[in-house]
Amino acid sequence: MSLNRSWLLARRPEGAVQTNDFAYHEEAFEAPRLDEGEILVRTRIISCAPTIRNWLNSPERSYRGAIGIGEPIKGMAAVEVLASRHARFESGQWATAVAPWQDYAVLRPDAAVVPVTPIQAWMDPVDAMTLYSPNSLTAYFGLFSVGEPKPGMSVLVSGAAGSVGAMVCQMARIAGCRIIAVAGGSEKCHWLEEEVGADIAIDYRSTDFSAALKDATPAGVNIFFDNVGGDVMQAAIDRMAPHGRVVLCGQLSAYDSDSPAAGPRDMMKLVYGRIRMQGFVVGDYADEYASAIAAIRQWEAEGRLRNRYDMRDGFHHIPDAFVDIFQGRNAGTLIVRI
Repeated sequence: MSLNRSWLLARRPEGAVQTNDFAYHEEAFEAPRLDEGEILVRTRIISCAPTIRNWLNSPERSYRGAIGIGEPIKGMAAVEVLASRHARFESGQWATAVAPWQDYAVLRPDAAVVPVTPIQAWMDPVDAMTLYSPNSLTAYFGLFSVGEPKPGMSVLVSGAAGSVGAMVCQMARIAGCRIIAVAGGSEKCHWLEEEVGADIAIDYRSTDFSAALKDATPAGVNIFFDNVGGDVMQAAIDRMAPHGRVVLCGQLSAYDSDSPAAGPRDMMKLVYGRIRMQGFVVGDYADEYASAIAAIRQWEAEGRLRNRYDMRDGFHHIPDAFVDIFQGRNAGTLIVRI
C-alpha cells in the first residue's frame, strides 16, 4: 500500500502568501475503480505559477474558482497515467494537466477547464512544463494575437524576467521589435539584456521608474505586455503611443493584496490616445496550440529562443518554492520535480 501525500490549503493568505498557509497531509492509497472517462495519474512535476495565488482567495475574490480550506492546492503539472478508462489515454503515457498537489489523483479529461494534453513522444516532460508550457503559450498568444506586433514597434514588458515575460521579450525580438524589459534587481536586468536580447532593461527597484521609462521610450510604447499592474502599469499607460495596445496578462503586484487590482488613473489618456486594453486567458486559443508549439520548437532549434527554468526537487519543497515566486527568488519558470 502506497502513501498519497498532499499539500492542503490551511488558511486563506492575508497579504503575502506564507508557507504556513499550507498544511501537509498523507493517507494510505489504494488504486480506485475508475468510471468511464476517468484516468488515474501520478504527479511527477508541478509548476509554481503565480496565478495559483488567486485560487487561494475567498470565492468572492477568486476569479476562476476558489480552493476550499482543507482541500488540495492545484496547479499545472506533468502527470504519468497509471490506469485509464478514457479512449485518448493509456497506461504509461505522460500528460500535462491541472492536478492537485498530491501524489495520486483521478482526473476526468472531458470535464477539465484546462485541456489534459498528452505529452508528445519527442517532447521531454521538463520541456513540456517549461518551453512548451502554458506560460510560453500565454506569451505567444498574448503577443501575437492580442498585441499584434510589427517590425520596428516598441514593446514594453513588465515582469520581464518571469516565465511569461522572458518568452514575450524573445518572441518580440523575433518579430523585429524594440524591447524594453522591466524587472526587479540588477542581476535580472543584466540577464535580460545579455541573454534574452532586450534593448533596454529597467530595474524598477533602484531607479526613478517613470523618468527611466520616459528616457527609454522617446517615441512612446506601441505594445505594453503587462504581467504586474500597479505603479508599473500606471507609468506605462502614461507612455503609450497613439493607437497603442495594452495586453493584460497578469496583475502580480495585487496577488498578495487584500484590495482588487487597480485600473488606470486617467481614462481620458486611453480615450484620446485611442489605446486598446485587452485581457485574455490562454485557454481561449486551445484550438491553436499545435501551431504555436510548432513555431516555438522551430525557434528553439534555430537558437532564437532560450528556455530558462529553475528546478527544485522534492514534494516537501513545494510550498517553499511557491513562496519564492513572490519574493523574486526564482530564475525562470519554477518547477518542482517529485
